[in-house]
Order: sequence, then structure tokens, then C-alpha cells
Amino acid sequence: MKQVKIYDTTLRDGSQGEGVSFSVEEKLKVAAKLDEVGVHYIEGGWPGSNPKDMEFFRKAKEIKFKHSILVAFGSTRRVKNKPEDDENLKAFVKSGARIACIFGKTWDLHITDVIKTTLENNLEIISDSIGYLINNGIEPFYDAEHFFDGYKANKDYAIKTLQAAEKAGAVYIILCDTNGGTLPTEIKEIIREVKKNINCKLGIHAHNDSDLGTANTLAAVEEGCVMVHGTVNGYGERCGNANLCSIIPNLQIKMKYQCLDPKRLQELTHLAIYIAELANLKLPDAAPFVGHSAFTHKAGVHVDAMKKNELSYEHMTPEAVGNKRRILISELSGVSNVIFKGQSLGVNLDKDTPETKEILNKVKELEKLGYNFEGAEASFEILMKKVFKTHRTFFTLEDFGVTVDNRGGKVGSKATIKVKVNDNVEHTAAEGTGPVDALNNALRKALEVYYPSLKSVHLRDFKVRIVDPQAATKALTRVVIESTDGKDIWNTIGVSQNMIEASWLALVDSIEYKLLKDGVQ
Repeated sequence: MKQVKIYDTTLRDGSQGEGVSFSVEEKLKVAAKLDEVGVHYIEGGWPGSNPKDMEFFRKAKEIKFKHSILVAFGSTRRVKNKPEDDENLKAFVKSGARIACIFGKTWDLHITDVIKTTLENNLEIISDSIGYLINNGIEPFYDAEHFFDGYKANKDYAIKTLQAAEKAGAVYIILCDTNGGTLPTEIKEIIREVKKNINCKLGIHAHNDSDLGTANTLAAVEEGCVMVHGTVNGYGERCGNANLCSIIPNLQIKMKYQCLDPKRLQELTHLAIYIAELANLKLPDAAPFVGHSAFTHKAGVHVDAMKKNELSYEHMTPEAVGNKRRILISELSGVSNVIFKGQSLGVNLDKDTPETKEILNKVKELEKLGYNFEGAEASFEILMKKVFKTHRTFFTLEDFGVTVDNRGGKVGSKATIKVKVNDNVEHTAAEGTGPVDALNNALRKALEVYYPSLKSVHLRDFKVRIVDPQAATKALTRVVIESTDGKDIWNTIGVSQNMIEASWLALVDSIEYKLLKDGVQ
């Protein structure tokens, strides 16, 4: 099996995406997680551009990477500088990184209009910058910025820039579709021509401006690129970078290239969720391979077919990337949905099982009251367990109170709660930004003493909908809470005329689902 090296640039290119910003400590956590998964190279940042990245490299020296090599990123020397006087190049040495990925100009437009020098001088800049790294004991990777645009504008000169990097000693030359506008057919044709002119190992760095980042990366590998650059979840400037969460399974599962250890490939979904949480961004439910809905089935026809053969509506096994199959339940669900859902919980059902009909009837009754289990599968699993009398109650509510006040123009909330756990009564209070946040904080404060695993859980999303708006202030309120423990994501639901009570019902289901999932006794 041919191997493709995975080069992650989440901490550098990914952090340039709108809304993405990692602290130094978060960058260290990301690097540790990428190492755990087995990524070959981790681009830690641009030490010559800001103090935060330099601090990251300083602290990263304390991490003993087991699988990954840390890479520093930066540019070739400035036009008027000598290599030994260039602060950017000297920052590579200060970073302590064994490898540097250095980018240079390949598009004549950038040379004449942006850095304003001659084409010949640009070749010298590339050559002596790489030479400086080698002379200082740093292994150089060369990022050919805007290569595909440069090739289309002036192919002879674009090739000369690669030859200059190769002659200077670059270990890898990475071809960059920096503007993300190249088509897969063009990628393949151009790489074929490149291989006729240089012998250096090639990599691909694609952006997603035309929604082709993954396709262009796969096409490049087919033509002989042995290193792929990308980011977790496709984070990056403008429309993002090529998404490693799509690239890796496509390469390894479908194209039979070795990227990660198969066991580590099963951690891909967890990695996507973990990085999204650190970035404070919601992982799109429809994200291929790793999204919450990637292997989700709702239509009765689909579910019935899946029950007979799982290949009928799935392109691969979800467990291969650490995801799982989900069967949605709604008032439109057929018996097949319930039977299939029961099997996922280890319960054997058929259409004549009394519990099957009882579950369907309960779903229909509850949906008349405003529930919608399609978006709250965790609450549905709890409902099933209650029907089969396998559900366990981990605590009981004695009472709670919530207040909202405005002090000095700042609105805040406080909650008090009394719950009974294992014959012990816990009475706690907590504050929050809103009444539900305060209630959640008070409940967690009472329970975490008994169930420490709840410390990893936090609310990821909170949705409120008025079910019957014509009832005005007496209308039913539906609350759906999305929770995560950093590994899994689940949704729970509560319905009441009182929004706080609806929120409470959803909170209870969320906590009980976590404890049941973990097998807490």
C-alpha cells in the first residue's frame, strides 16, 4: 500500500479563517491531539510573524511528540535582505523546529506587482533562503505559492522556480492552489508536466474557494503527490482549506493509500469535534464522514432497506471513522425505524413485539403534545429504555427556583436547586448569563460530586421554538438542547407551557443520557 504523508496546517492556515482564534494553550492542545491521531507533520505557526506563535514553539519543546514532527512556517527572505540579516529566516532558527515550510513566489504577477523585483532575483531569493535553512540544520519544505495560477500565466517561469528550490535542496516541493480556482482536470495535467521537469517529492496544498479542495487534493495524489496539506474541518481563510476530515478517509478507505493507522482513523470524528470545540465553532451536522448527520436515516423506505442490507444507503461503515449510524424517529416513522433503533440499543424487536407498538404510540402521543424526536434521538433512546424498564433514574428533583435581576443595567440570573442522589439531598445555588444557564450550573454543581464524568459535558446549542403561536403567552414551548462531552454529540428535548420547565426536562434527559452512555452504575 502506497503511503501519503499528512501535513496539518490547522494551527497556521486554519487559524486564518474568520472566527477561528486559538490561544497558545489551545494550540498546544490541538498539537497534542493531532499527534495522538498520528498526523505526520504539524505546522505550528509562523514564528516570525507574531509573539504568540513564537511562544507556542517555545512551549511545544516540552511536548514529547510520539508520531508527529512540528514544522515552522514562513516566507523566503525579503527582497533587499541578505539571508543572515532577515528576521523571518532567523525566526526559524529561534523556533527550534527541525523542519521549516518556506513559501516563495511562483506567479510572475506577484513578483512584479507585489514584491516588486525581477524574475531572476526571485529565483535567487528562493535559492539562498533554502540554503540558509540547510546551513542552520533545518530541513526545508518549499511551498510554491500560487503555483497553478503562476503556471497558467507563465509556465516556463513557474517551472524554473521549482527547479531553483530543488537545486537548493528542498526535501518536498508543495504545489499550492492558493486562490482555490483550479479544476481537478487542470491539477492533473499540470502535475504531469511538472514531473517531466523536476524529480523532487511533491505535495499538494489546495484551498476550497471553488468547493474543490478535496477533489483537487485527491487528483494530485493520483498524479503522484505524496504529501497532502489541509486543516481539520477545512478551516482557513475565505472558503477554507482542503478538509483533512474528508481527504484522509477518501484516500485511505476508498483509494487504498496509507495515511493513518486504521485504529487512529477511527478517532477522526472525535478529532473533528474536539478541534471544533476548541475553535468555539459548531461542527456542521452535514459534514461528510464526521458530521452528526453523515450516517443518519429518516425515510421509512431507507430504514427498511438498511435493515436488510446496510450497504443500501451508506457508502461506507461509519465506525471506520469513529462515527455512528443514527435512525431518526418522527410521527412519519414506520415500524422499521423503531425496530432498527432498537437493534442499535441491543434490543431485538419485530413488528409484532408489544413494545414496538407501545413505543410508536408513545411517539405519536408525545408529538401531539409538541415533541419532535427527529432532532432529539437521545430523548428517544431514554423513552425506549423506559418502555423496556431498563432506564435508571440517577437523581430526583425536590425543587428548584430561578430569578432574573437587573443590577446596574446588567441582567443576570440565579438558580437554586434541591435534588436527591443516593438518599442524599443536595441543595446548591449558581449564577448564569440566563435562567437556563444558571439552572444548568446549579444542577451540575449538585451532581458532579457523585458523577465526575459530567464535568466533560457542556451545552453546545440551545434552540427554542413556540409550537402553537396562536395560543400567545400560553403557547407550548419546545426546547432542544445539543450537548457534547468532546467525543460524542447528542440532542434532547423538553416541551411545556413554561420555557424553564421545558429546558429542565431537556437538561435532565441530557445528563441521564450521558450517564447511561458511560454505563454509570
